[in-house]
Amino acid sequence: MIELPLAILWFGAVIFALLDGTNLKVAWASVAVLIAALVSIVILGVSVYQDGTQSVTAGGWAPGIGITLRVDMLGLVFAVLSISVLIMALAFEVMQDVRARVFPALVMFMAIGLTGLCFTGDAFNFYVFFEIAMISAYIMTGYGETPRQFRAAFTFTVVNLLGSVFFLIGISALYHNTGWLDMNLIAQQMPQVARNPAILSATFIFVAFSIKLGLFPFHFWLPAVYTGTRGPVAAMLSGALANIGTYGILRFGGEIFPRELEKSSMVLMVLASTSIVYGGLQALSRRSANEVLAYSSIGQVGYILAAIAVGGKVGFSAAIVFAVLNSLNKTLLFLSAGQRGVIVGTGFAIGAFSVAGVPPVGGFIGKLAVFRAAAEEQSIFLFSLFLVGSALSFVYMFQLYRRRQWMDESEEEHRVGTFAVIGVIAVTIVAIGIWPEPLLVLSERAADVLPGAAR
Repeated sequence: MIELPLAILWFGAVIFALLDGTNLKVAWASVAVLIAALVSIVILGVSVYQDGTQSVTAGGWAPGIGITLRVDMLGLVFAVLSISVLIMALAFEVMQDVRARVFPALVMFMAIGLTGLCFTGDAFNFYVFFEIAMISAYIMTGYGETPRQFRAAFTFTVVNLLGSVFFLIGISALYHNTGWLDMNLIAQQMPQVARNPAILSATFIFVAFSIKLGLFPFHFWLPAVYTGTRGPVAAMLSGALANIGTYGILRFGGEIFPRELEKSSMVLMVLASTSIVYGGLQALSRRSANEVLAYSSIGQVGYILAAIAVGGKVGFSAAIVFAVLNSLNKTLLFLSAGQRGVIVGTGFAIGAFSVAGVPPVGGFIGKLAVFRAAAEEQSIFLFSLFLVGSALSFVYMFQLYRRRQWMDESEEEHRVGTFAVIGVIAVTIVAIGIWPEPLLVLSERAADVLPGAAR
């Protein structure tokens, strides 16, 4: 079962790369393959939930020598989240007509990369899957083939290639310092590594993931890209691809660098605070929907970093809850921003209220989780920061909703089927807000797999 989702996605991507993705039947078949992969991941998740972490080493080699696939609750949560977002965004684009024959195959290659890095137990293999996801994203940002989209693709490619170089340097440093690429064995060796080499390795890896997340001051590429791409692509970038950053910081910080993560908590808190305030103020001053959502993304990932900086089981589980809801919120908002109508307007309002943290929608649970982390830290500063960030998000989302739904009379072409996609995501967010227990339990089980959660 561990190899099955990757096999489905890999053979599906290769086959659909040879087919014409603009053909409606081919496009819907690609959605069906993604759904099949998601079902196999969920079945695997049930087994992992009941029996614990599962692993397999390629070729029958001993762990540490052969390439290991290792599946735990943390990887499963982010794999399910990422594939779900890709399914929704691809289905939305299929209903609006796919404009490039390779688009479904690119989505599937991105799914391979995101699933693979969530399932791998090998640091270099993490980099390989990381690059598979990123290469498909580089091409997808130019989807639509307008000059603005090509500029966005160029910006995204140059900046994120720099992040990939930083990550590869960090992985090389880990191998040099520990002699292993298996992440479990690296984690066992890291306490014996001298402080300065460990901090340097952790810094390279943190910078790489911060670029993917769009944290301040690594955010400079994000507004140009999110405003220069089509809505479904922006939804994939913000709702699925950005999970590389969150998952990577949690996995490497909580498993390999728990000592360095704890020592750097003040630095992380400063970066988180700056991202929250900067992103909120910039979103407040923007008028177009994609600009507001782009700068909102910068502010929202600040909450994730703040929760990770708090650390421990409470902080890590809060980061996971917030990451899940943030992905759903951004997917819903980017897909619905360019359309009008009662269903779309309701979905957009749910997404806006969720970003602002207004009950009973799911975003309130995410904000509540990070407030709980602040209470664990007993930090007045964190409480004040989260209150300011929440106030800013409420104001800019209300302004955006008012402009888009009450004042802007323009209407983009849409298909009735797209309403169903928006409705499914909106209902999911509301359902999480009304019944959050499953997500909270899963997030706690996911945080438990990280050694850093024990402190």
